[in-house]
Amino acid sequence: MTFSIVARCAETGMFGVAVSSSSPAVAARCAHARAGVGAVASQNVTDPALAIRALDLMALGSEAGQAIDVLRASAPHMEFRQVLAVDAKGRTAIHSGPRALGVWAEARGVDVACGGNLLANADVPRRMVEAFEASSGHLGDRLVTVMQAAVGAGGEAGPIRSAGLKLVDKVSWPVADLRVDWSETCPVVGLAELWSIYKPQLAAYVTRAIDPSDAPSYGVPGDE
Repeated sequence: MTFSIVARCAETGMFGVAVSSSSPAVAARCAHARAGVGAVASQNVTDPALAIRALDLMALGSEAGQAIDVLRASAPHMEFRQVLAVDAKGRTAIHSGPRALGVWAEARGVDVACGGNLLANADVPRRMVEAFEASSGHLGDRLVTVMQAAVGAGGEAGPIRSAGLKLVDKVSWPVADLRVDWSETCPVVGLAELWSIYKPQLAAYVTRAIDPSDAPSYGVPGDE
């Protein structure tokens, strides 16, 4: 019931996750990333603790593959889980348990890993990786492009209802954490619209957090 991407920008070191599902508020459970460490998507009968543990392992020096191996060997119920990871050097790894739901598949490359379950077809993750590798520019733009490609490739077997995008870069909090938690229409379209509004303001929000005296105007009535 979910398809997702975890990715790293080789030029900036920014990490991102994008995800969509028929379930409500999918990104609240599945999208995890830590600046300077990596990004992880934990999905399919989701256990968010798996993503947190994988990020902790990578923060201690584990490669993405080593972190996934630890989860596979030690966490319960891994036959139900799907976990995607990318680390600080762009190495990627995926665990897809044999009891993942419906048609499930995975694909990965340098700086990118994609996977899904209850898919319309098993080709969707490969098409997502290809879309990422063919794209350029801001990581947020690339993630949106990938999610649009996933929908174009068939996406989930049924209607999708939620989507989210998370980016981390240099500071300890997400520089973008955008969510369409429920939509009767395509949430990926809504996510793309949100990103187009948020992207021009992203750097200003970071500046306001670090040094308000150097922040640009807020663009609200009464702001001088």
